[in-house]
Amino acid sequence: MSIKVDKIKPNLLKAISEIAIEENIPEEQVLEDMIEKGIERRTKNKIPEELITNKDTYNPNPKKWMESAGMIKNCKPFNAAKLVRKLRQGE
Repeated sequence: MSIKVDKIKPNLLKAISEIAIEENIPEEQVLEDMIEKGIERRTKNKIPEELITNKDTYNPNPKKWMESAGMIKNCKPFNAAKLVRKLRQGE
């Protein structure tokens, strides 16, 4: 399979060439490795399995999380930094 890329940043090509020279492997192999790592990073769960204590209820859905972010409402504005300072000082 061959991929033709018309518009690619020159600094990326230079970095790929430098990596290929350092590791003494072809540039195509460097590109394949980078693409595989990128896909793995995008599809893999960001939190290691052993750190998730509530596996039954854990839901890494960012859309659902952002929908629930605005649920708590306050009547008047407040300074969050001052509130955290007060809580840490025990006031």
